[in-house]
Amino acid sequence: MTGWRIWTAIKEDADALAELEALAFGGRSWGADNVKESFVASRVTVLFGGESKSKPQGFAVWRDLGDEAELLTIGVAAAARRKGLGAALLAAVLDAAHGVGANRFFLEVGADNAAARALYARAGFSQVGVRKAYYADGADADVLARDL
Repeated sequence: MTGWRIWTAIKEDADALAELEALAFGGRSWGADNVKESFVASRVTVLFGGESKSKPQGFAVWRDLGDEAELLTIGVAAAARRKGLGAALLAAVLDAAHGVGANRFFLEVGADNAAARALYARAGFSQVGVRKAYYADGADADVLARDL
């Protein structure tokens, strides 16, 4: 699907983000309190995406680090997957990071997450490292990066 709407979430959207993040990640969720802290963390931006602002179906949380930027998390509700919303959110994040002067963008992805790895490969990311036992379940994360 094309025509996804992407918008910047505000602090009052914290509960909606926590709910959406739990739906998107289930067992690997950050937990509601950690998700809500995204809205008060320094230099962090939360984007929502969906067909309308009344019901976000996806989100992306990223951090401006000056010359670099980092994707903290991105997720899409099951009903909206495989329809281009994840790609639209990622593109919006990359554009925003470039717009604030970042030259390089980083993220971590589960080594076993084939769908996310394919999304990032299509967006021009390549592997630059590994974080052993990065996730609470002991799974490794691959560190990916791309120039902006």
